[in-house]
Amino acid sequence: MAVGYYFAPESMSPEQYDAVTSQLAAAGQGAPAGRLYHCAFTEGGSSSVHVFDVWESGEAFEAFGQTLMPILAEVGVDPGQPQVAAIHNIIAG
Repeated sequence: MAVGYYFAPESMSPEQYDAVTSQLAAAGQGAPAGRLYHCAFTEGGSSSVHVFDVWESGEAFEAFGQTLMPILAEVGVDPGQPQVAAIHNIIAG
């Protein structure tokens, strides 16, 4: 079953987000196994970047987290605790 993860850190600038994605790509995790969708956005006039991902499974996300978390720490981003939800349906297009 697909799982959605919503991260709303108190502070993650677009520059920090770009640094994280660059380091993930350099680590071979730019398009990690098991991730179906990735969206990054700002909300309500805030400059803090939020992220919503859809993963094939929680296990796939946990495996990715082993690479992601040290990179977030290095860049100075505290992702906080994500909201996690089972995905009921995905409609593309």
